[in-house]
Amino acid sequence: MSKIVIVGAGYAGMMAAAHLDNAGVPFTIVNNHDYHHLTILLHEAAGGRGPGSNYSIPIKEVLTKDTSELVVDEVVGIDREKKVVKTKNGEQPYDYLIYSLGWISEYFGIKGLKENSLSITNLDTAVEIHEHIENEFKKYTEDHDKRHLRIALGGAGLTGIELMGELLEYLPKLCQSLNIPFSDVDIQCIEAMPTILPMVAEHLRPYVVETVTKKGGKLRTNTKIMEVTPGVVHLDGGETFEAGTIVWTGGVRANPLLTEAGFTVDRRGRAKVNSFMQSVDDDHIFIAGDSAWAENAEGKPYPPTAQNAEQMGPLAAKNIVALQNGKPMTEFNPSDMGTLCSLGANVGVGDAFGIPIKGVAAALAKEGSKALYLYNLGGLRLAGNRGKTVMKI
Repeated sequence: MSKIVIVGAGYAGMMAAAHLDNAGVPFTIVNNHDYHHLTILLHEAAGGRGPGSNYSIPIKEVLTKDTSELVVDEVVGIDREKKVVKTKNGEQPYDYLIYSLGWISEYFGIKGLKENSLSITNLDTAVEIHEHIENEFKKYTEDHDKRHLRIALGGAGLTGIELMGELLEYLPKLCQSLNIPFSDVDIQCIEAMPTILPMVAEHLRPYVVETVTKKGGKLRTNTKIMEVTPGVVHLDGGETFEAGTIVWTGGVRANPLLTEAGFTVDRRGRAKVNSFMQSVDDDHIFIAGDSAWAENAEGKPYPPTAQNAEQMGPLAAKNIVALQNGKPMTEFNPSDMGTLCSLGANVGVGDAFGIPIKGVAAALAKEGSKALYLYNLGGLRLAGNRGKTVMKI
């Protein structure tokens, strides 16, 4: 039987693994941790809604069959000629590979941004941001330097706005515990484009602005970050914003391993695939999730969303099994369940199956989407065991 290897335990990789596990098809999944983290909820961990443990699921809790192997190691390369995945501690040979390592932050060439900012790239960095903010506020109680109470968020897409929403709920509680007036806190979300949340319907965006500003946040559009030096964000026009915490949420790109391995990639480093999620460069490699440059029938790239990744992963696994059995593969035809943006635990904004929603209804829909993912990943067992900790409203 052919050897199937999955690299990366993000949404696409885990859903592919769950599909093969349920079918009893042998495979190996390689990941740098023994857990799967809920990437689209990491703003909650960074913002203080819950501990980091709420947003991780042990991989062995999902994969229950003896035919499913987990290797905890860091992938460092792919040798397509030898058909091996290179890791820090050795090599993993494959007959078929599902590549789903996901993304890294995109800094757009802004000088000093990578070196002088934090970014939510995984569970560890989300927890690091939370701890960093707490430490900065504690420093203020010692030296009363208000820079410790200033937070700059770069980018007003989903991650930036959701993180701001979480912080605006958590920081008043932190301030109260440290006897700091919340009115002294200055949290700004800085966006180069003229609008926020381009993936949300335009008529809903004023609700976001109103909700955030009423809670004490500042949204700044048409404002470019030109450079970042230690503790200082330099804006166009010569303005500077000194901040104890600088978090970049303004863009992502695929892991550079794809480019290094010689795949055909787009400007964000995603590897081009056909309608079966099969690499156009190598028919033994399937690429899923944020690493995949997949296009619809009109030639428009699918956005790198979690829901697309959740559908790409099992399709790639299904198509490999089809190839092994000499059966036709299935084309990628995703269902669009909508886009939801939380503004804290109790309110949100977005659309569900094309219907615009806001307020508590959007927050409830977001919680429902969490439950649905857990069910799709591990059935009632996982949804029941993990739902109580992940879903909190």
